[in-house]
Amino acid sequence: MQIDLPAGMTQARMQDWRQLGAITAEAFYEDPVNRWIFGSPATLDAVFPLLARTHYLRHGVCHMVGDGGAAMWLPWGAPGEVSVSAVLQIAWALVRTGAIGAIGRALEAGDTMQAHHPKEPHLYLFTLGTRLAYRGKGVGKMLLAPVLAACDRDQMPIYLENSNPANQGFYRAHGFETLDFFACGRDRGNQKAPQLERMWRAPRSGIL
Repeated sequence: MQIDLPAGMTQARMQDWRQLGAITAEAFYEDPVNRWIFGSPATLDAVFPLLARTHYLRHGVCHMVGDGGAAMWLPWGAPGEVSVSAVLQIAWALVRTGAIGAIGRALEAGDTMQAHHPKEPHLYLFTLGTRLAYRGKGVGKMLLAPVLAACDRDQMPIYLENSNPANQGFYRAHGFETLDFFACGRDRGNQKAPQLERMWRAPRSGIL
């Protein structure tokens, strides 16, 4: 899929994995699902660069707007699950940051997300986010717009799991509709597993 990027937006390369991961981690510091799984910003700082390097830069398409925002996408047909090597690297990062308990939660969340993933062809949006200082400045829209245009042109649907209710309005304003909700894992004692919102955007017809 050819995606025409505007000035100020770039496609991330493998050498950008640290920056791509750092932007994404900060964007999800306050995210209910990621906080439930990983527990602390320090753990997110360790995990997201590894996900970028081992999976999304290798198999997907990733974009950045300077140091302010980033998105990670997987095209239809790309491996949906991270490799065993990547799982081991992430598990070791969790051990090093004192988040051993997050290993089980992360594996469970990954399995649950895979079980709810649509079977029909689509482009998958794994993450889209901005650093705290860049919020409200149109960076999220900038990251999304050229991909939406490409998907409309090629008549490709888009799927995502919204992990923060505060973002529902943003995605609905860009044509996404709610399919349903599912818990990201099992409740643990008094801690209820937060919900993920499955969202789908059908391509708009009549786009030249």
